[in-house]
Amino acid sequence: MTELFGIPIQALLGQLLLGLVNGSFYAVLSLGLAVIFGLLNIINFAHGALYMLGAFVAWIGLQYLGLNYWLMLLIAPIVVGLFGIILERLFLRRLYKLDNLYGLLLTFGLTLTIEGVFRSFFGVSGQPYATPTLLQGGVNLGFMYLPIYRAWVVLASVLACLATWVVIEKTRLGALLRAGTENPKLVEAFGVNVPLMISLTFGFGVGLAGFAGVLAAPIFQVSPLMGSNLIIVVFAVVVIGGMGSIMGSIVTGLGLGVIEGFTKVFWPEASSTVVFIIMVIVLLLRPAGLFGKEK
Repeated sequence: MTELFGIPIQALLGQLLLGLVNGSFYAVLSLGLAVIFGLLNIINFAHGALYMLGAFVAWIGLQYLGLNYWLMLLIAPIVVGLFGIILERLFLRRLYKLDNLYGLLLTFGLTLTIEGVFRSFFGVSGQPYATPTLLQGGVNLGFMYLPIYRAWVVLASVLACLATWVVIEKTRLGALLRAGTENPKLVEAFGVNVPLMISLTFGFGVGLAGFAGVLAAPIFQVSPLMGSNLIIVVFAVVVIGGMGSIMGSIVTGLGLGVIEGFTKVFWPEASSTVVFIIMVIVLLLRPAGLFGKEK
């Protein structure tokens, strides 16, 4: 078997796939955070809990309503998005004129509340979610075995990220969103309902977290703690890519997932900290992040 640096190529390719899968979740989640922070200037620490909520909505839909994976891939992000709009209208709207720290503390409290509610109903043990029949099995590529579902996760995540980037950066709607956050009174003068637009933007951002939760359900067990185990790394990804940078979140999320995967091969002890080491280096050399704009 062909080796590279004494490690079988098959093992390296397997870690590359694992890194791309993890990077896909990092990209989608950090993209949602970037949309919310970049357009609304809110640091949403509840993003991990809403990712968990998306997975649980999919699981509940399958277990109690008989709704399959494909339906829940559409329904769960909408449910999570609507829940996010309710949170924005009830709580976050009161904090827009205050320091970002207040929003961070509020969303941290919401995280603990949401996770506590789900722990009281479902405990801390994970709930299995079956892989959809169409995506079961794998393909033998000769040099490695490619699980179909994991390939689908990477494809779906990249398509969702690119579609979001196109909408925000290349369409009139995206221009209105950016203008509404920079000069809301001017945009309102053109007949645009800015408060509604802000609510929908927040709902869309957390809807991305719900979408990632549905993708994650067949891979990871659906658990109330699944978001808290991931959100710290996702925040590091956002910082490295640049707070509020859409493309930065996509590229950095995928890239760091691959780096993390290869680190597990060459230096396993550092695999859980490599993202944070990179974050420290980036902050020292470029405080605004790799794709962020220096003020």
